[in-house]
Amino acid sequence: MYRIVSFALATVIGCVALSCSAAERPNIVMAFADDWGKYASAYATLQPGGPSDVISTPHFDAIASEGILFTRAYVSAPSCTPCRSSLLSGQHFWRCGRASILQGAIWDFSNPAYPLILEQSGYRIGHTYKVWSPGSPADAPHGAKRTSFNEHGRKFNGFSQNAMKAKDPEAGKVALLDEVRNNVRSFLDADGDGAVDGDAPFCYWFGPTNCHRKWIAGSGKTLWGIDPEDLKGKLPPYLPDVDVVREDFADYLGEAQAFDASLGVILEELRRIGQLDNTILVVSGDHGIPGVTRGKCNLYDLGTSVPLAIRWPQGIKHPGRVVDDFVSLPDLAPTFLEAAGERVPEAMTAKSLLNIFASEQGGQVDPTRDAVFTGRERHVAKARQGNKPYPQRAIRTDQYLYIINFEPERWPMGDAAGFGRADGPMPSLELLRENTFSAFGDLDASPTKAWVVMHRDQDPTAFDFAVGKRPRFELYDIQADPHCMVNLATDVNHRVTREVLHERLMSKLKQTGDPRVSDDVVFERSPFTD
Repeated sequence: MYRIVSFALATVIGCVALSCSAAERPNIVMAFADDWGKYASAYATLQPGGPSDVISTPHFDAIASEGILFTRAYVSAPSCTPCRSSLLSGQHFWRCGRASILQGAIWDFSNPAYPLILEQSGYRIGHTYKVWSPGSPADAPHGAKRTSFNEHGRKFNGFSQNAMKAKDPEAGKVALLDEVRNNVRSFLDADGDGAVDGDAPFCYWFGPTNCHRKWIAGSGKTLWGIDPEDLKGKLPPYLPDVDVVREDFADYLGEAQAFDASLGVILEELRRIGQLDNTILVVSGDHGIPGVTRGKCNLYDLGTSVPLAIRWPQGIKHPGRVVDDFVSLPDLAPTFLEAAGERVPEAMTAKSLLNIFASEQGGQVDPTRDAVFTGRERHVAKARQGNKPYPQRAIRTDQYLYIINFEPERWPMGDAAGFGRADGPMPSLELLRENTFSAFGDLDASPTKAWVVMHRDQDPTAFDFAVGKRPRFELYDIQADPHCMVNLATDVNHRVTREVLHERLMSKLKQTGDPRVSDDVVFERSPFTD
């Protein structure tokens, strides 16, 4: 079964559904950064006072100013593989079978994948760096190794590691950006004649992993001039505002600036071959900061809220808008298919953004986009006994975040000595900093993790926010408490709010066939726990 894009929306973008010529069909470029949360200078302008104040992302900002900047974009799951599964298949992550988890994920081609659909309809597809992994076959929803363009190297994925070890770090940065240029050009214009290769429209994915750990301590300041001291008072209140944490965050922001520099290369290459204006260029990330309290693997905004800017001069009729609609990244799949005049498979439960592209409005454009739904199952396989997940689902509205922790007796970031495992000494500071699997395996190894765990006696509150058990229900008033410090789930004054949100969340899970609320919770048994 398929959904067909409406004639009205299709004509808005100049391509009648299902009857586009090759010249009318837009190119599609997805620039997707691993582990890049919502940090860009464009957001600092809208919401000053946070970490974005100290970052400079001129290329992301330009894409936003020439297109649309979304302020409420969310992932389906704050974990690499499930997020990408949902985005590529246009549906909630929990509908993706074995692709709903991280380690142990399988792409069995039973799910639709927009790149493969576009390829079947005449698009030329390709990708550089990471699309879909960990999982087997790697990058399968985008053609796997067959459509990979990495022959000029993968060193950009370790940006600070490689730039910092160069004799001249600035020259090292240039060399890494040259790698990006050559990889991108090998797909777009391999013969270097200044024109795109072939006659078909193209669908390309650019997915560097440099924002994923590990990065080099001090690299944010050395390579990008980001002073950790400038982050004083700008970190979330559940994070210790101490030197090592500020430096860790500054180094992360440096990697985000490196990604932004790579966007500049993509813009230059698209412009050079005359394809920039007929390209839907989307820039985003797969979840929040890794190795930091409440970031990656958490359903708080630090884990699920991501940057999103979309540029498409031929399809976005009123650029320069800031849109506050709630958008889930799976919405991109039906958007791409409809823009290309393709039928949208019924399995894609997400909602196209074409009506927002066609609108003249900023702020809230589509009143039905008043919430997003997020969740999580298994991340690191051995994070807890029996390879069990930490199952969560949430609904985020303008005012509230409501979370259900289905197995609250489990440790949300995984087990450790004395915490789900037999009593014993905690791993050393070095192991906590360097080896994710040494303790609390769903929280990446990092200087921040090491500091929080090693100072658990001196700062038990920071430790509890990072790895402590959570109640079955969590409710936060985002407008009054943006950092979710006070759980209102048991507050009698918020009983009705909780009941309404609970009913809406459960209704969505049942409507979309979430196994977590079915009679057969497959996530709790083999093969999902293998």
